[in-house]
Amino acid sequence: MTRADLVVERSAQRLQHLADKAAARGDGVGEWLAEELRDDAAFLRKLKPSLIKARAKSQAAKSPEPEAESPPPSAPSSPQLGKRPKKKRRKGGKGGPPPIAIVGAAFVAGIVLAKVISWRGSAGD
Repeated sequence: MTRADLVVERSAQRLQHLADKAAARGDGVGEWLAEELRDDAAFLRKLKPSLIKARAKSQAAKSPEPEAESPPPSAPSSPQLGKRPKKKRRKGGKGGPPPIAIVGAAFVAGIVLAKVISWRGSAGD
């Protein structure tokens, strides 16, 4: 083990010690924090320089991992959803006018309505 590996391992042990102290508190926050610190310690152990060097050289050296509580989830072997329903096609293409035409017509109708209201308001004077 190199000196850098020892520094990383010592840091991971400190995190593990903090996790144990947090778990000893017994409240919900302490348990949550302990779990997070344990995960961080395990991740930090994977960052040992000698292990990174071995992985870079594509050697099969891996860090010793603590016993897993449960195996990691695996991807489903087949699609979980059924076949997609086919879209119903309408006659005449996509159906309906383009959105810009609707916005333009509403804009013109608003201007005309404003002119009519203005004209009727000034007629009473």
